[in-house]
Amino acid sequence: MSIDNRHKTTKINIMKAEFTKTILKSYDLAILADKSTDFKKFNFSDKEIEFIKKSIDNEKSIITLNSFDKFTFVIIIEKDKKHYKIKEDARLKAFKLTDIINSEKIEKILVQNEIFDATVSLSFIEGLILSNYSFVKYFTKNVEKKIPTLKTIKLFDKNASAKDVEKINIITEGVFIARNLVNEPFSGLNSVQLSEKITELSKIAGFKAEILNKKQIEALKMGGLLAVNKASRIPPTFSILEWKPQNAKNSKPIVLVGKGIVFDTGGYNLKPGEFMNDMKQDMGGAAAVIGTIYAIAKLKLPIYIIGLVPSTDNLIGKDGYVTGDVITMHNGMTVEVRNTDAEGRLILADALSYAQKYKPQLVIDMATLTGAAIRAIGELATAMMSNADKKTRKTIIKAGKETYERLVEFPLWEEYAEQLKSTIADIKNLGGPYAGQITAAKFLENFTDYKWIHLDIAPTAFNNKKANYHGIGGTGTPVRLLINFIEKLI
Repeated sequence: MSIDNRHKTTKINIMKAEFTKTILKSYDLAILADKSTDFKKFNFSDKEIEFIKKSIDNEKSIITLNSFDKFTFVIIIEKDKKHYKIKEDARLKAFKLTDIINSEKIEKILVQNEIFDATVSLSFIEGLILSNYSFVKYFTKNVEKKIPTLKTIKLFDKNASAKDVEKINIITEGVFIARNLVNEPFSGLNSVQLSEKITELSKIAGFKAEILNKKQIEALKMGGLLAVNKASRIPPTFSILEWKPQNAKNSKPIVLVGKGIVFDTGGYNLKPGEFMNDMKQDMGGAAAVIGTIYAIAKLKLPIYIIGLVPSTDNLIGKDGYVTGDVITMHNGMTVEVRNTDAEGRLILADALSYAQKYKPQLVIDMATLTGAAIRAIGELATAMMSNADKKTRKTIIKAGKETYERLVEFPLWEEYAEQLKSTIADIKNLGGPYAGQITAAKFLENFTDYKWIHLDIAPTAFNNKKANYHGIGGTGTPVRLLINFIEKLI
């Protein structure tokens, strides 16, 4: 199985030497600057410098100089901000430039940075690549016109290294893997096909993949995953991804758990109206786990990491589970089903319980779990809840700022557990009408005995319109955040 093999990731190369005349003639040029830049050193003519300064005075942030043989773009990046916001400004300017690049059918561009530190130029090219994504697998007409034209980026930055550049190449590849998986419709990606894709990617990147079938899942008594799968004609899968290099700095693994609902009707609590339209995205957590471990393995990071991906669809059918059913979970707890559309927490709970066997250093689960998270914070950030220590929580929040995949932390006060009390079972799978993102996390907490972070990515995993470099459809959130955080943690 191959997903969208017509899409090729834009590649970056580093330039350490001075430009040659050949490079200058064959590449269009993007110069990173701020309002105070001395443009005389770039060999602009007096008229060009006058035009640039006038454009800056008119608050233009992308200034285009169209010569006979090439374009030169002057990119004005705001310098008087916190550093993480300067980097985000660079990504957003790159997104704006991408529209011009593709409208002019530009294939090669040279990015020159002599003003900012290397993290800014690297953020800029990261923004260029992320903005240059397309998912064209199912188009049959004018396909080439739908694929961005930019193929190669060269970076001239005396403070950037080839290793920095290769890292951006690999991380954006991991993001694109996650995006492709989310954008793939249910007709092309069911639970079995998802596990096949994991196996395929493991061979490319070098991590181990073990796929548990339905009989093995039954033997493990994963009642949540089996219940959600009952109405399906396609069996569930439970995929275990492992990267354990000999030079790993951690003896106890970091475990990532991703919700893998490949399509969600809501079950017998059927989703109304248009709420079902984009439910192929309900495996966004699984996609992020896969993209993250793929990138970590290709980067050969000295990190012992495990990914757990429980996967099924959530359909309706004569054998489907219903409201009022009582399920026995992997850890032996009983759960009263109060809503079949609260299925994600059921399959995650089995995976979180399974993670206990590894005696992990930290577990992070991610899931498009609740509409309550979107109502609470909109679509600008991911909701986070955690029982981890303050230092760990501050570190992941900092990683969220640096990658601009920001986190908003909500409390896990014990009083929220009151809403999950059942009259016929240990707990129920639904809380009250308020703070649904918190009560969902509070449910999951019952299946942990380790340091744990829960990320509700429902607000950030999928876009219905292209507003920035995250694109339309699957965003690949939070792959970049996780890699940044895990590196800090280790």
